[in-house]
Amino acid sequence: MPENKNEIDENDLQKNGFSRRKMIATTMTGLAGALFLNGGGGAFAAVHSSPKNEAHNSFSLKGKAAMVTGAARGIGRAIAVALAEAGADIVAIDIAGVVSPDVIYPAATKEDLDETGRLVKAHQRRFIPIQADTRDIEAMRAAAERTEREFGKIDIVVADAGIQVYASVAEMTDRQWKDVIDTNLTGTANVVRAVVPHMIPRKYGRIILIASGQGRHGMSDGSAYSASKWGVIGFMKSAALELGKYDITVNTVEPGLVDTNMTRNPGRWNEALKEAGKQPESNPKEEDVIAARMPTAVMKIPWMQPEDIAPAVVFLASDAAKRVTGATYDVTAGDSAKYTA
Repeated sequence: MPENKNEIDENDLQKNGFSRRKMIATTMTGLAGALFLNGGGGAFAAVHSSPKNEAHNSFSLKGKAAMVTGAARGIGRAIAVALAEAGADIVAIDIAGVVSPDVIYPAATKEDLDETGRLVKAHQRRFIPIQADTRDIEAMRAAAERTEREFGKIDIVVADAGIQVYASVAEMTDRQWKDVIDTNLTGTANVVRAVVPHMIPRKYGRIILIASGQGRHGMSDGSAYSASKWGVIGFMKSAALELGKYDITVNTVEPGLVDTNMTRNPGRWNEALKEAGKQPESNPKEEDVIAARMPTAVMKIPWMQPEDIAPAVVFLASDAAKRVTGATYDVTAGDSAKYTA
């Protein structure tokens, strides 16, 4: 029995095929291997505090350059302002005009885009407005080239531009289908296709696509919109698989009902009434729509504000989300608890 219980009995070690020398050598070899795999260093604690193992929990976007489409108002504006508040310079892209004659709510204007610029600049960030249609791939390539030329790089891209047209499957015109799919799906793909060649050489990028809760479930008189947003989610997942090796992340955010021009119009309000089993009206009143939605509203609000969506985008654009890709983030005030897909 050793005099000190912490001493190792050499005879016991030898009986089991070990020697003190062999044990020490084995221990040192294991430690050396661990240090090698962790990039070198001294003690165990030092290995775990090395830069390669630090958690990147920074939500700061200081020094980043971001492109945001659909940025003249609504969710796109809220995202652009939130990214600027976190430190990013902003290129704001919007057609700032009529996208389709079948859209029943007012189109964004140049004045709307200018107001986004005022709000971004209030955070002392650089701002470049670009009036362009995301359906035009060459215009998106030109926007990407201008961003890299003036900001030196493209770190973040948020594809938000989209429209909603209300029509049944039986009565929908070819133009209505095409305008929705071309804007919401092809336009989103155009933005990504335009920026990815600028991100791959740098092996860095954050791409966030704005889909919709309606891309996770069906909607009466909204098949084109739901199909386009389902398509955005599928496109995101494919792009994430391809671009991960370049440290480019691709994710979607799916808002629920948000208080924007796309929601605040008779077409969308009547859909809300029908969903609640109420009769549609020629001129639905806001208080009637709120009353119809409240019984099934999980968080007891009829709809969200654009600013409710922006924080999820800031997170996905930050280093805190550097290992998040191929994901869908529902921001729905609880409506997503009812989704089956």
